Parts: sequence; C-alpha cells; structure tokens
Amino acid sequence: MQAHGSCAAVVLAAGKGTRMNRPEPKVLVPLCGKPMIHFVLETLEELGVGRTVVVVGYRAQEVQRALRGWSQVEFALQQPQLGTGHAVAVCRPLLENHPGPILVLTGDSPLVQADSLAQLLQAQQEHQAACVLGTALKEDPTGFGRIVRNSQGEFEAIVEQRDATEEELKIREVNLSCYVFYPQLLWKALEHIQPKNRQGEYYLTDCPGLLKRWGHRVLALPVHKPVESISINTPEELRAAEAVLAHRSSCSSDAKAP
Repeated sequence: MQAHGSCAAVVLAAGKGTRMNRPEPKVLVPLCGKPMIHFVLETLEELGVGRTVVVVGYRAQEVQRALRGWSQVEFALQQPQLGTGHAVAVCRPLLENHPGPILVLTGDSPLVQADSLAQLLQAQQEHQAACVLGTALKEDPTGFGRIVRNSQGEFEAIVEQRDATEEELKIREVNLSCYVFYPQLLWKALEHIQPKNRQGEYYLTDCPGLLKRWGHRVLALPVHKPVESISINTPEELRAAEAVLAHRSSCSSDAKAP
C-alpha cells in the first residue's frame, strides 16, 4: 500500500463512554486483549500517515500513559468536551501549518480498514476536494448520521439521527465519522459552525455541508464495508467486534495451516 506521509491523522479519543458501564475511558476498553484504540493506531501505521494527533479529554492522563509506546503520537487536550467539531478545533495549534490533507477518525472504531481510508485520501487528491467523507449502506441505520443527497445524487449534508426528520430517518446511507479535509478550509469551517442542535455541541458533521454551501467540492463515498460500521458504544457492540476479530484470526490461522 502506498504510504501517505503527507497526511496528518486526528483520532478523537476524549469521550467517557457512559454506555459501556466501565470505569476506564472508552478507547482503553480491552478488545481481544488490548485497548481498542490500538487497532486504530495500527491501521494508521499501515496507512503510513506522517503525523497522528490523539485528542484526549476524559481521564486524559490514563489515555496518554496507555499510548506511551506509540512514539509518533502527539496529544491535544479537549477540556471541556463540547462536541466533535470542538475536538478537532483543539488540534489547530499543532496542525495549523500542516500542508497536507487531514484525516479525521474516531478511536472507538477499531474495525476501520486501511484500504478504505486510502480510497478516501486518493479521492481527495484526485478531485482536489475540500472534504471527502466515507459512508456505508446499512440495513438498519439506527444511531448513525444520515447522508442527504440532492436530486443529482450529490452530497448535501449529514443529519444526526436525533435531529433528523421522519423522511431522513429512512435513509440507509450513513456517516462513519471518517473524513479527509483540505486543512485551511477545515479550520475556516470550524470557525463558523454553531451549536444549534439538541445537544448544544459543535458538530464536526456540520463542516462538510457548510463547505458544500460555500461552493467547495465535497464527496461522500460509500467505500466502507459493513463491518467497519461497528463502532463501540455498548457491551453488545464490543462483543460483536470481538467476534469479527476472532473470525479474522481463525481465517488467518487456517490459511497458514499446512
């Protein structure tokens, strides 16, 4: 796989993970014997990104201690935690002068795959897009932000489930919180988003729609496999991810058997 050294990655890892019913920060919950964020960082290593900034917040020092072995990781502190848009904004002092694309993903999506991220980076470069976001089609899209397209099939906006209309809730194409942004337009968009939602938070999901309204090219590409949509918010989702990884390990072992 081609290395993407010009790319900087931002990993969102500041959340508490209340629904996990566990004491540690969500990204440190063990998955097959290691913190789930390790899978994300391994994927970024495989992708060959040049820089990785992990956004920490809840029990930040614990997350930083758990990642001491990752020499390439830098940290940005989000305190207080005012949403995903705010989380990316706190990385600006570290990345404001970064010339290449900025890949944003979450620390609780351990099944995201490097080839899918590579497709997003390639599309951003080929089309010189302000933003490219990865999507997937789900039979049951409950809990995910929906991808709204216009009559020509072009991306229009991401609508969070809690803010969606009945018609928008029927949409099966969902946002998987994987984005590639042109850096200067990302910082500009973050300056303009507002917490006009039920949570009173700054949504990163508002940035692609804002860039689109400003006349920039924004692409939503269904490059992600269904399995990549397993983000871990509950014990049930943790067990589902463990089952996937156990199956992969079994298949790998079978392939190596004489």
